Amino acid sequence: MKSHKIINDPVYGFINIPSELIFAIIDHPCFQRLRRIKQLGLTDYVYPGALHTRFHHAIGAMHLMSITLDHLRNKGVEIDDREYEAALIAILLHDIGHGPFSHALEFSLLQNIPHEKLSQLFLLDLNKQFHSQLDLAVKIFNGNYERRFFHQLVSSQLDIDRLDYLQRDCFFTGVSEGTIGADRIIKMMTIKDDRLVIEEKGIYSIENFLSARRLMYWQVYLHKTTVSAEKMLINLILRAKHLRKSGEKLPGSEALLYFLDNSLTLQDFADNSEVLAYYAELDDFDVWGALKIWQKSRDRVLGNIAAMFLSRKLFKITLSNDAFSEDELRQMMGKTKAKLNLSDEELPYFFTHGSISNHAYAAKESIFVLTKKGQVVDVAQAADLPNIKAMSKIVKKHYACRAKDLPLH
Repeated sequence: MKSHKIINDPVYGFINIPSELIFAIIDHPCFQRLRRIKQLGLTDYVYPGALHTRFHHAIGAMHLMSITLDHLRNKGVEIDDREYEAALIAILLHDIGHGPFSHALEFSLLQNIPHEKLSQLFLLDLNKQFHSQLDLAVKIFNGNYERRFFHQLVSSQLDIDRLDYLQRDCFFTGVSEGTIGADRIIKMMTIKDDRLVIEEKGIYSIENFLSARRLMYWQVYLHKTTVSAEKMLINLILRAKHLRKSGEKLPGSEALLYFLDNSLTLQDFADNSEVLAYYAELDDFDVWGALKIWQKSRDRVLGNIAAMFLSRKLFKITLSNDAFSEDELRQMMGKTKAKLNLSDEELPYFFTHGSISNHAYAAKESIFVLTKKGQVVDVAQAADLPNIKAMSKIVKKHYACRAKDLPLH
């Protein structure tokens, strides 16, 4: 490179940008957009320090990938420079398909299109722009490369993505209970029959990793206040979509209005370059800017929810280990409707219910341990670790969210 490029990261310190190609990708507008998308969406409503971005996370994951590949090389795993750079690019771009507020709007502003699918499309588009220099990175990302451990490092139950976001999210939220020993986990990684495995002496670090992830889900990612805020934002977007389709001239950025006006499928993204181009312009600021305008809307639903959201007057949320009965839901809906003087058409925007679930370890995507005898076994069977077996169980909680009052009348 013309000059040595480094980034000072608050979690890891100085991070080197290892090649001209990687620096050019980081400098690309599609990647710079990640600076304007918060990593944890609306979690700063609970933990005010959680203001780090997808950009932070992507750079950090690239750094951890480089450390991991260096350790594997030191253990005798052959990784050539082309594979090394491609793996770094694959992890660098693994979250490039995220939209505003990360996961919150994947199923409202978009039509059930997961960000991983959009990341694939961005990778293909960038590969064209960089004259096929990302061919191997695309194969690794999609799991099509014959050396499958590279894809496992990008996407699996023990991937570099999780190692970075757990450390980073602990750092910025201050939730120290979610701390993991990422350095030790990386040092315990090795390759057996082209598959990523953990040396047996690292098994308790894996147990700690899974426990920390489970804790972070309930204490941070699925915190009830964050769930409430996300449901408000989803209802707000659904109302905005409804008003636009009804002919209301609702203000907003060009990119935001494009997605409010069009019900787009993944195939639309793949077939029409215009769709992906509009999406590449969309970030958190489009939504925040619209909210500031919408709070003055004449529409009672849109104006109230926008005002409540901006002033953090969040829906009251009730959590239960058991599903709410039809009678319980009817009573809560009736009280909300009467208290706020809502019509039947308005009620669903101010009352919502559903469930959230979490399991720290999915047995279908095993983490494998290399025993001292050279055998490869599932981590849950590798030792007497009842915690890991317990974490395979899906834990579900049910919620009901309702507005307490309306700021606008």
